[in-house]
Amino acid sequence: MFTVGKEDVRAILIDYGIQATIFSIKELQRYDYEKDDPATKEVRLIVKAETEDGRSFVIRFKNETNVPTEVIEAQSGFASLLYAHGIETPQNYLSNGSYARRYSLNGYDVTVTVEDFKAGELRVVDEKTAEQTGSMLARMHEIAELNDWHVKSAVLFDPLTENDLFSYDGFIKHEEYLRTVDETLFNQIVHEHTILDQAVRSFETEPRYAVQGDISDCNLYRTEYGTIGVFDFNWCGDNNLFYDAVMQGIFESRLMDYPEEMGENRESLILTAFLSGYHRIRPFTEKQKAVFPSLHALVSAFDYGDIITGKRSLTKAVKSRDPDATRQWMETIYRRERILVPLPV
Repeated sequence: MFTVGKEDVRAILIDYGIQATIFSIKELQRYDYEKDDPATKEVRLIVKAETEDGRSFVIRFKNETNVPTEVIEAQSGFASLLYAHGIETPQNYLSNGSYARRYSLNGYDVTVTVEDFKAGELRVVDEKTAEQTGSMLARMHEIAELNDWHVKSAVLFDPLTENDLFSYDGFIKHEEYLRTVDETLFNQIVHEHTILDQAVRSFETEPRYAVQGDISDCNLYRTEYGTIGVFDFNWCGDNNLFYDAVMQGIFESRLMDYPEEMGENRESLILTAFLSGYHRIRPFTEKQKAVFPSLHALVSAFDYGDIITGKRSLTKAVKSRDPDATRQWMETIYRRERILVPLPV
């Protein structure tokens, strides 16, 4: 297992121009690659280093398949571009003119980055937080577009591919059984999907720019002045900015923790606040407003949890060969496909 000690961290900080004595180091996150392969050399480790002069730094160690040092450099460069243009995000440090530096440590080859540690991590999203986050995302999009910044890496929320919000592939892979349950209903679902997908793909050939890619409560923090900041550019890559705005907004409205008093209407309240904040800074075009209902319907109809990972998902109903539960899911999917919600701004 990959490990680092105080002397390792101290040497790295010196390479990044930080002369300080290490007071303590603490693991913030470790991806357990050894669980599946004890001999693996893949690494994702994040540590916090506190120095005796009162400063705190985050050191990230990576050696992951399909994440070359060049991508990490571009991701850190984008974070630094945002920082330079006033977005609240940790400062990244340079070593010999680069943000990402390759090291051989304790038998592992890893790429290292260093940034300031930011306190105030958010755990709960309310309407104010959602509105501020939407506004911040719009400013980030403006900066990426104006500076023509790109990061050639996959993102979590590209609606034209398999993504972490919805999965049509997860539905269609069960075609054989679904047809035995109700072939007519299956065909209706596929037909509606084709219509929605065609509408969403009207942005397929439009430019893509760098996005942070994972704006969530655990990647957001509130400063002492009440502003919202963002860290963790691990999923930074290129996406169409409209896709990113909508998918991030839906993500924030569905998969976070929320104040209990928000009640059952919280999803609509959070999504409206997020997109309104975005729209105030970067107004949606008429074409985007026209396509939004189709994208929203796709996410709703083929929700990733409902299709694949949920305790009572469609996939589980199919695997257990439960025709009643399967039919209920098919009816729910078809109904959701036809609910066209207008852009709430």
